[in-house]
Amino acid sequence: MIIPNFWDMHLAYKEKPQISKKNLNDDELLKIEAKKTKETRIKLGLHGIVGDLQYVLINAEFQTQEEVLKDFLRYTGHDLYSAMENEYQKIFVLKNTATSSADVLIKARKKGENPYLDFNIHPSTKHLPNTRLEAFVFKCSNVKKYYEIQKSRGVNFLTDNIIETDNYYYIQTIPSSFTGFSYGLIEWKNIVGNYSDKGFTLLNLDFKKPSDDYVNNIKALDHAATRVLAKDRDAAILELMELTNYNFDFAIYVKSMNSITSVARVIDGQFAMVFTSGIKPYVSDEGSGPTERFVHYYGSRVHHLAFNTEHIEYTFEMLKKNGMDFLIKLVGSPREGLKQTFSYPSKNTFLINEYIYRYNGFDGFFTKENVADLTGATSKQ
Repeated sequence: MIIPNFWDMHLAYKEKPQISKKNLNDDELLKIEAKKTKETRIKLGLHGIVGDLQYVLINAEFQTQEEVLKDFLRYTGHDLYSAMENEYQKIFVLKNTATSSADVLIKARKKGENPYLDFNIHPSTKHLPNTRLEAFVFKCSNVKKYYEIQKSRGVNFLTDNIIETDNYYYIQTIPSSFTGFSYGLIEWKNIVGNYSDKGFTLLNLDFKKPSDDYVNNIKALDHAATRVLAKDRDAAILELMELTNYNFDFAIYVKSMNSITSVARVIDGQFAMVFTSGIKPYVSDEGSGPTERFVHYYGSRVHHLAFNTEHIEYTFEMLKKNGMDFLIKLVGSPREGLKQTFSYPSKNTFLINEYIYRYNGFDGFFTKENVADLTGATSKQ
């Protein structure tokens, strides 16, 4: 499948902004383009109809899908809510009912084409060619209106028409050439969070969460971080803004590691989208830093999922006792306002789990010191 360049898909960008070496990853230029994008969103009637994250969609190999499920049960606060299958796919639905967290859907294809395949064939990922966090799916108040407006602008979707089930309307973009994932929009008809539909057989699976109390400390999905090429950082953020109601917030530069961490948020939303890129493009393993090196070997993809975590010191020790390995110890302090850590990447999804706790009164999302420590730790991948 040939993935068209995003700039060629959108009427808002008939001409791609000229990015020279001088203004590559220039936040002032990005802010100008972000303002234009938000104004266009309002003018077209798109502003406000896309809400917070409803779920993330992870596709696993069929033979590893149950191992992925076990890892989520063991290392997050999400629990198995339902399981279903049809002739094309098998899906596990995970929820954290104690919070207002987005759900996690773990899918495996049984037949049919994989539109993400080209994004998965990289030196460190080609042995699991179907494995990827494939989509972020957001609540939408009017999928029909959204689809008609975006389609008229040249946005390409995986299906020719809106998918309608007994309980929801759904549409999903083709994979982004910048991030390798899609944006999905879901409008609920009746029961929010009910993904079952006719044609699916409900499965009775005997998978239980650990009885240890530490899993109750792991709360809602806080953010997801995607690693993209230095040249695609601005475009990935503007793409998010065009397709959702998110806005660029701020960026932290770690020049010693050739890395930028950029944060986008939505008003009244609890889930943030983070993009980490190089400041300058990859030239070599030794000279490019951990971010560009990751994309060189893994491709542009979601790097980690972050979970709000209470009693983080105790939970960190219990996670280690229950088999989780970490790239770094807990970093941060009450004085700095937050604590964070990164697990080693899952061998079944390539995803890292981040555990994060923000102390009362913390004014901000990250600190530059923590970002630098965590970015450096990923050089161990």
